[in-house]
Amino acid sequence: MCPNTNSLLSDFEVKLRLQRYAPSTIKTYKNALSKFLIAFQHNDLTQVNLEQIQDFMHHLQTKHRISPVYQKQILASIVKFYLFYYNRKLELSMLYPKRNPKPLPKYLTVVEVKRLLQQCAKLKHSCISKILYGCGLRVSEVLALKIADIDSAAMRIHIRAAKGKKDRVVPLPQTLLQNLRQYYLAYRPEVYLFEGQHGGNYSAKSIQNFIKKYAREAKIQKSVTPHMLRHSYATHQLENGVNIRYVQALLGHNSIKTTELYTHVTKISKNNIASPLDHL
Repeated sequence: MCPNTNSLLSDFEVKLRLQRYAPSTIKTYKNALSKFLIAFQHNDLTQVNLEQIQDFMHHLQTKHRISPVYQKQILASIVKFYLFYYNRKLELSMLYPKRNPKPLPKYLTVVEVKRLLQQCAKLKHSCISKILYGCGLRVSEVLALKIADIDSAAMRIHIRAAKGKKDRVVPLPQTLLQNLRQYYLAYRPEVYLFEGQHGGNYSAKSIQNFIKKYAREAKIQKSVTPHMLRHSYATHQLENGVNIRYVQALLGHNSIKTTELYTHVTKISKNNIASPLDHL
């Protein structure tokens, strides 16, 4: 029989923390594993086989319409679970969804970014938005920033243990430094650069909400997310002629292929390559 699901999930979380997974990843794995544990709560987990897991995934796919991404997350959590508790490496690769081509990144134009930033009514919101766009950071990286990570003498920001557990350094824009100094004097954060009302990390949901709010107020006819500011940073850097290898390093991409997606949405081809229609 399955042990108490809640205590098992709590212990699973502890093991993931010990392996230094990011809080967002831990939350994703816990939620994904809970689906499996609830479905098999009356089974002997040591005896669960590939066919049963296949039927379980098929049920989620057909009845609950889970996305390919969530399907991969559930399978990954199951693999980790059996490795942690039974020292058994499950081979579930045949149940993973086939790889689809990555969609082109959605981004804002320079004019749209300006309009969005002009709508930021609060100093904290303005600083967060400018870091997302001006430094190309992920939301999780912004939330993890500590006061000590802002090196004003060297004009750089240290991003520590980001995606892939890698550190990197990005330039600190001069105008952003001025804003951050004003922000620090106004809010006096203690540990993290951006903290909630009662201390600790600021909320990712809050960032999503105020970005959408300001985008609506700026009359931007797109579904704007915080991550689009990172996409906009990469696109605009390439449009400005920054070498793609530098952009790769600034974004913290492992593979140049990920960064190359942005070359398909820049206006380089528009500027340099004439359409044959223009030669008619």
